[in-house]
Amino acid sequence: MILKKLKEHLDKKLPFVAYRKSNAISVNVIFQNDDRLHTVSDFTESGFIFAPFDATQKAILLPFDETFEGEITNFESANIINEIYDPSAEAKKKYEQLVQKAIETIQDSEIEKIVVSRKEEIDSKKDSFLLFQQLLINYPTAFVYIWFHPKVGFWAGATPETLVSAKGNTITTMSLAGTRKFQENVAVSWNQKELEEQQIVTDYIKNSLLDLTTNLVVSEAETHQAGSLLHLCSMISGRMTTTVNIGDIITNLHPTPAICGFPTEAAKTFILAEEKYDRKFYAGYLGELNKREETTRNRNRKNQENSAYRTVRSNSELYVNLRCMELTDDKRILYIGGGITKDSNPESEWQETVAKSQIMKRVL
Repeated sequence: MILKKLKEHLDKKLPFVAYRKSNAISVNVIFQNDDRLHTVSDFTESGFIFAPFDATQKAILLPFDETFEGEITNFESANIINEIYDPSAEAKKKYEQLVQKAIETIQDSEIEKIVVSRKEEIDSKKDSFLLFQQLLINYPTAFVYIWFHPKVGFWAGATPETLVSAKGNTITTMSLAGTRKFQENVAVSWNQKELEEQQIVTDYIKNSLLDLTTNLVVSEAETHQAGSLLHLCSMISGRMTTTVNIGDIITNLHPTPAICGFPTEAAKTFILAEEKYDRKFYAGYLGELNKREETTRNRNRKNQENSAYRTVRSNSELYVNLRCMELTDDKRILYIGGGITKDSNPESEWQETVAKSQIMKRVL
């Protein structure tokens, strides 16, 4: 039912998004009724936001024109073909050169971390909705989505990282950094480089939110599994002050050191000058913006006096667009990156991107 409607909407070249939240069962779908390009101006808008890495560019909004929620139960079967999608030796050389340049820049400046990335184009015409189904099956703890706008493009992904979740005035976010391959029954031991990298992200988020929130709480860093990878993760929560809205939180957080570096502006300048390609929506963010939720204060039907007391609050749930791919007619374009510090090793950083790319290659 859901897949059939998605295909019909795609055939009409009308915008849509289908997504399943972390550890959820049901899939949410938003259909836009026309092909207008809506953008976000001040974050008071309501809809599904799809924002690029470069915050100077406009974020796209799909309004809640037509929405529904349901389960995809009849998954299409797929022949598993163990194709090898090995990146070229030239791609490896270029990325290692980029990493080395980032290391040297860090050693010669005040920059502590730069997140560098690459893209990898794979020839594939595999059905987009079959890819979506396989992402749903393979990554139950991730935010899994498929997004389309005829004037922007076609994207899919399975991201482990929350940018911010806001329920009324209460916000929650996470500091995620460091990457290891998951190995069954093997305890992970994080090294100093990884611990420092994660601490940079935690400190940045904490400092970004101090003046905007009260009761800010930061948890100890723990190992967090995302598919076949492990990361270091701290949870951060607080309450927005009365003069603050979700737009202030987003503007202060994005881009975090987890996907850009620190200090932010200096790292971003390096990225835009040296990566030599447009990240587009990779390392941007996406999700529900200002979705209204109505709750009744009293559910006792006998007490009619209080049943009229309803509260409407605005919830936002936004994710960093990692582990994603751009879909074209005959290609699947993967975007992969990693955090570089003064102690990074170019060969190890290359291998980390290869491991991360397997998340998307597994469904291809």
